[in-house]
Amino acid sequence: GIVRFLIRFRISLGADDACNPWLLLNGQESSDIVNQWLEWEATELQVRMSDKSSATMRPSIVTSWKSSAMMPPSIVTSWKSSAMMLPSIVTSWKSSAMMRPSIVTSWKSSATMLPFCNVFSVLQGGGDDDCVLSEEEIQSAVVTWGKGLTDLPMVPERQHPILPQEGKRNVLVTSALPYVNNVPHLGNIIGCVLSADVFARYGRLRGWNVLYVCGTDEYGTATENKAREEGLTAQQICDKYHAVHASIYQWFQVDFDFFGRTTTKKQTEIAQNIFWRLHERGFLLEDIVEQLRCEACQRFLADRFVEGTCPFCSYPEARGDQCDKCGKLINAVELREPTCKVCSQTPVVQSSKHLFLDLPKLEAELEQWLERSTGSGDWTANAKQITRSWVRDGLKPRCITRDLKWGTPVPHPDFSDKVFYVWFDAPIGYLSITANYTDQWEKWWKNPQQVELYNFMAKDNVPFHSVVFPCSLLGAQDNYTLVNHLVATEYLNYEDTKFSKSRGVGVFGDMAKDTGIPSDVWRFYLLYLRPEGQDSAFSWVDMATKNNSELLNNLGNFINRAGMFVSKFFESCVPAMALQQEDKRLLAQVGWELKQYINLMDRVKIRDALKCILNISRHGNQYIQVNEPWKKIKGDETDRQRSGTVTGVSVNVACLLSVMLQPYMPTVSHTIRQQLNAPPSVTGTLLQGTGNFVCSLPVGHHIGTVSPLFQKLESEQIESLKKRFGGQQVSTVVKVKPTSTLHITVDTKVRTLKGQKAEKTVIGAEVTKLLELKKQLSLAEGKDPEPT
Repeated sequence: GIVRFLIRFRISLGADDACNPWLLLNGQESSDIVNQWLEWEATELQVRMSDKSSATMRPSIVTSWKSSAMMPPSIVTSWKSSAMMLPSIVTSWKSSAMMRPSIVTSWKSSATMLPFCNVFSVLQGGGDDDCVLSEEEIQSAVVTWGKGLTDLPMVPERQHPILPQEGKRNVLVTSALPYVNNVPHLGNIIGCVLSADVFARYGRLRGWNVLYVCGTDEYGTATENKAREEGLTAQQICDKYHAVHASIYQWFQVDFDFFGRTTTKKQTEIAQNIFWRLHERGFLLEDIVEQLRCEACQRFLADRFVEGTCPFCSYPEARGDQCDKCGKLINAVELREPTCKVCSQTPVVQSSKHLFLDLPKLEAELEQWLERSTGSGDWTANAKQITRSWVRDGLKPRCITRDLKWGTPVPHPDFSDKVFYVWFDAPIGYLSITANYTDQWEKWWKNPQQVELYNFMAKDNVPFHSVVFPCSLLGAQDNYTLVNHLVATEYLNYEDTKFSKSRGVGVFGDMAKDTGIPSDVWRFYLLYLRPEGQDSAFSWVDMATKNNSELLNNLGNFINRAGMFVSKFFESCVPAMALQQEDKRLLAQVGWELKQYINLMDRVKIRDALKCILNISRHGNQYIQVNEPWKKIKGDETDRQRSGTVTGVSVNVACLLSVMLQPYMPTVSHTIRQQLNAPPSVTGTLLQGTGNFVCSLPVGHHIGTVSPLFQKLESEQIESLKKRFGGQQVSTVVKVKPTSTLHITVDTKVRTLKGQKAEKTVIGAEVTKLLELKKQLSLAEGKDPEPT
């Protein structure tokens, strides 16, 4: 029981929470023993129990609890005596000085209570489902239930353009702009646009005034390279892949208010305006920069097209701007043994004059703002940690220009041959995309008093959104809206490796729809394993397991049974409900889970909030199974009435689930509401305030045709998909020397043809041949043939 409590308590705070549960309880500084316990619990115990949905602990853990080698010795020896253990909580729960007063006084009923079942129940050996509810809570749930939908507002239809409104919570949502030069894979989708979409949909259901904007990041070397590979202009590449991205996100049902791009006049105007304001206020510097230039490619290399050994941690695959292992930002010339990711040649160092953002001059103002924003906003723990580490190491001037052609031009006459560096330019895309959506864009972006800004991204984007971009806006001194809530995920991997388009490994956005699996199921699974506290991995077997157990047998089974009972036993009309204590208890349990769902979603704990939905359907299935309405309908009048009550309550729980599901599975949510013929006002009622589980389908309500919501994923289908996306098709073995020699020959031929201004089709054929040879060469050398 204690072990289950420890796990659920830790999970409820979130593995990524800034404070750990022991510090929450006793207000003390972290100690080695605490950290060892938490590390063991997170890396060993949770992993070994994660596939068990019941409260039963694995026998292997029970029998070897103290002697197991997996537990740190210091924890074993101090298990009972350690001050971090909970006997004082068990024996003096309310009086203990360790407890926070706010938790003591409202530990059960408060909407801020953490989402785990009653601690007494768990510590005393009760199961996970044995939530202890007071009589007051049960009666309160019954009163709320009785209010119904009368006089409660509906969610209004969106009227564009959406602008901030007085007296409303105005929420501006952005997700990191995806690079236009490639097709996003599942990790890209969950890390940015899908997570932001779920939160934006939820905010609209809450009655907030939400604007969700995104778009493709189209400038930079990556686009130039892609254009060269495909024999197109940079603008043609942007047009092509912008459409590809838009199509993928549409299939995944990502509901942007506006999906734009950065290659626009508004981008140039706003970026250059911010540049001049920084220049006029003395926040820019000039300096000579040593850069890496690839002689084979005949150009300076953008940071992301250089790879080498990290100078700090010796990670061999560090990029030219950042190391993925230690997280430190890097200047490309600092890399040891650098190579060009395009041709694998060793670049040379050359000098060039550039402009820098004077971050040290803005450091004090940045730290003041960070203290306010991280203190009051919902920044994820990794976002805070990455930002703190960068600021702690001391800010350095950051180069904001590049020797490229494809980018926003630098308006300064001394730098007219340069463009803005992508990490100065790209975040300004949020502003320009909004400006292309409405000419009143400043009401969102120069209105910090009325607007809350949420940024969604993967963790590698954090320092540019928490330091570089805010410093640009702070230095511009134009009352810009700065991020209030920075939400960063960890990485999603594919099975036991990384996504790689060139190696045929992993599912990319344009492939998902060809699997035959509905987009709602993809959304569900990606959100179920959303990497909130640590990296997670997509697994075909696990996807099938979650679909078949959680969607089909749990959620779908409950909703279908509830609707079918109404159709089959009561001529599709909701029967009369005479509530007994057991029914009232279910109302309170469901209401409690609804409150936790809202509390978690308000704090952008998207993955954990999904578990509340599944808990409700699990409660519903148990409720139906215990009461057996299919048997009682055949009994006497009392039994038939009991069958009607259970059926009526169940179908109302199903209606609640349809609303809670809407941010996660919009099509399924709509289908459920159609089948139940649910009143439109349910979407504007149930998620208001701290949650309102009301009787939304009253006695006599006529439902529609009920049919199954999900299909089983068969093992044969999953094995076929696993093989299809596992990269087995890449098995060519190439000898390095002949390929390398031929590659040089073809490369020379291409350059000669270009110099002779040959026909584009002739050049294109040779370019295709060259790219294939380069790919074979990289494979032969054991390198990824295509930049990720």
